[in-house]
Amino acid sequence: MIPQNESPRPALVCLPTYNERDNVEPITAAILAATPEVDVLVIDDSSPDGTGVLADAIAAREPRVKVLHRADKEGLGKAYLAGFAWALARGYPLILEMDADFSHDPRYLPEMLRKARDADLVLGSRNVKGGGTVNWGVGRKLLSRGGSFYARTILGIPVRDLTGGFKCFRREVLEAIDLPTVQCSGYAFQIELTYRTIRKGFRVVEVPIVFEDRRVGQSKMSRRIVLEAITKVWSIRRTRLPETP
Repeated sequence: MIPQNESPRPALVCLPTYNERDNVEPITAAILAATPEVDVLVIDDSSPDGTGVLADAIAAREPRVKVLHRADKEGLGKAYLAGFAWALARGYPLILEMDADFSHDPRYLPEMLRKARDADLVLGSRNVKGGGTVNWGVGRKLLSRGGSFYARTILGIPVRDLTGGFKCFRREVLEAIDLPTVQCSGYAFQIELTYRTIRKGFRVVEVPIVFEDRRVGQSKMSRRIVLEAITKVWSIRRTRLPETP
C-alpha cells in the first residue's frame, strides 16, 4: 500500500493474472523497463499455479510492483474493476490495463502515456493503420474485426477496435463512468467501458499496436467468448448512465 504521505507515480498498470506463473516475472520486468514512471499492480485471482506467491516475492524486492489478491476467479472484468478501485483510492492520475501474457507489448506504453496528455482514453488498436495481429488465422481475424464492426455500428461510435484490452484511462474517466454499475465481463467489458467513456463526452484516441498471441501458456480467448461479447452489445446500448454533476 502507498503511504498516505507519499505521492503515487504518474501511472499504474493493472495486470490481472490467473495461472501466469511463467509470465508474471518477465512481463513486470518489461513494463518497469519500458516506463520508469509507472507502478504495476498484479491482480491475482488465487491462481493455483502459485502466480500470486511469485508476485509477492517480486513485490518484496521491487517497490514499484504491488499485488492485490482476490479470493475467487470471477472473470477479467471483475479483476479490472478491483484494480481500478485500488488505483483510484491511491490517487494515480493515469490507470492502464493490459494482458500479462505479452500479447500486449510493453514497448507501446510510452506512446500511450504520451497520447494521454491530450486524450482521456487511449486505446491500443489492432484495427487502425499501423496496427495488426501476429499468428492469427483468417477465421480469428474475421471474428475480431467483424465483432468490432458490429459493435460500433450498433452503438454508433467510431472506435475501430472495441474489444481490445490495452488501454490508458485518465482517472477522471473512471470516476465518471459509474464503475459499480458495469454489467459485463470478458470482451464485452472492454466494449462497455469504451462506450460509457464516449457517452460521457470524453475524448478517445486509438494508437496502433501489433497484437501477438501469448508466448507461454494457453490462450483464454475462445470463439464463444467473443460471440458472447457481441450478443451483449444491445444491453450495453440500453444502459442508462447517471447524469454528470
